[in-house]
Amino acid sequence: MNFIKTILAWIYKAVIVTRHRLYDWGVFKSFNFDIPIVCIGNITVGGTGKTPTAEYLLTELSSEYTIALLSRGYGRRTKGYREVTTSDNYRDVGDEPLQIKLKYPEIAVIVAEDRVAAVERIQKEHPEVNLIVMDDGLQHRRLKAKVNVIIVDATRPISRDSMIPKGRLRDVRSRLREAHFFIVTKCREDMSPLDKRLWCKELTTYAYQKVYFSKIRTLDAEPLFYFAERERVDYGQQAIIVSGIGNARPFVHTAGKLFNEVETFTFGDHHDYTAEDLRSIYDCLKRHPRAIILMTEKDAVKLRRAHRLPEAMRRAMYYLPIEMCFIEGPDHDFTRYLIEDINHKEQEFEKDKRK
Repeated sequence: MNFIKTILAWIYKAVIVTRHRLYDWGVFKSFNFDIPIVCIGNITVGGTGKTPTAEYLLTELSSEYTIALLSRGYGRRTKGYREVTTSDNYRDVGDEPLQIKLKYPEIAVIVAEDRVAAVERIQKEHPEVNLIVMDDGLQHRRLKAKVNVIIVDATRPISRDSMIPKGRLRDVRSRLREAHFFIVTKCREDMSPLDKRLWCKELTTYAYQKVYFSKIRTLDAEPLFYFAERERVDYGQQAIIVSGIGNARPFVHTAGKLFNEVETFTFGDHHDYTAEDLRSIYDCLKRHPRAIILMTEKDAVKLRRAHRLPEAMRRAMYYLPIEMCFIEGPDHDFTRYLIEDINHKEQEFEKDKRK
């Protein structure tokens, strides 16, 4: 089985390398736009922390720019260009774009497979937008971003990884050269200076590339459904942990430290919860009637409109909001350099247009 995966990984890598070369040689065309585009991407599958990074950028840059967020809308049942609204179903727009729209209702969130056509339409329908944040766009080479922010998971070093399906790499390591900024996510608070130097040595190819180290900060548990009278949630009480994300280990570990874990339900990334899934979770709640059902924000987006849930289950459902924060240096250092880079790339584009 491992031999077959190795062969398939080599075939996959050959296809990816050929595709990149066709773009590098100009056989396939890339498109530039005068509007600045910041791409958040990675070279691995699974949860590296792109959504918390996107939310951080929206928070930090919204005072400087009028932003639109552009995503493919992975897993949605619709096709084409669609602007996300707070009343949408996650099946129509994707769970992560809807999560972002619910947290930032004033920001235009767009899902589209064709990112080039999407940017053209954003410029036409939202002339006020002067910055686009493109989520998970590193592999979308038709659209050339002004600034690339590449996310790397500290718990999954890429140096020892392989191409899928043998490993978790979905792109070749040479794509790391495209980064202007690296953010190593899910770092330990006590990450040593030596570990940071090793990461910098592994990631950086050019002097201009900057490496930042971040962690996930967990906020207080929030109820999924509103009830006027609700028992207070205390850390240490029993919890049924539920997750359907790319890399559930950090969430399960954190939730297990905060609460008394009685049972865990772990599903795949972008999991679409079935009636059978919910029955299993409810059966577990009946065995532990004093427990809460604790889930991620992404799962909360999918379950917030679940129909015909028993009241006892609705009362027990909570989620843990998270946010990204840096563990080295002040947060504004990254934001300042990012804004400088955006402005610098914009000036370069204007010069090229005048030539």
